[in-house]
Amino acid sequence: MYAVASDPKIWEQHPDSDRYTENAFRQFFNGAITSNSAFAFVDRANDSIFGSSRYHGYGRASSELEIGWTFLSRKYWGGSYNAEIKRLMLNHAFTLVDTVVFRVGEANIRSRRAVEKIGGELRQGLEGSGSVGGTPFVIYEIRKNNY
Repeated sequence: MYAVASDPKIWEQHPDSDRYTENAFRQFFNGAITSNSAFAFVDRANDSIFGSSRYHGYGRASSELEIGWTFLSRKYWGGSYNAEIKRLMLNHAFTLVDTVVFRVGEANIRSRRAVEKIGGELRQGLEGSGSVGGTPFVIYEIRKNNY
């Protein structure tokens, strides 16, 4: 997994842009493991890992779930991989919740466009922005009844 994540280009627009370093990645990866909701993506044609994503923040009362922490090897950018991954994750999420959210660094244009490409709509108002560790982010959502 780290072999994929060690590419600085993957993280250059991300709020944690040092995640390509082994120490920063280890913290990220440990969080993925302890979440019990992370996925590794494997290209079966060559049996190689090419990325990861996970679920977070299931809210039974709010009927909401977050998908995030996604990264893919640059070899898999620009094609149908992200859309297919998110389609599978959304289909499963919508068996449990009515809304899926994506928190994206405000300046992470590449990730914002990727979420918009799969149908994410920017959430407006105070709920739609904030910061984590001082880094501003926005929230996109996809609602089950619009999917």
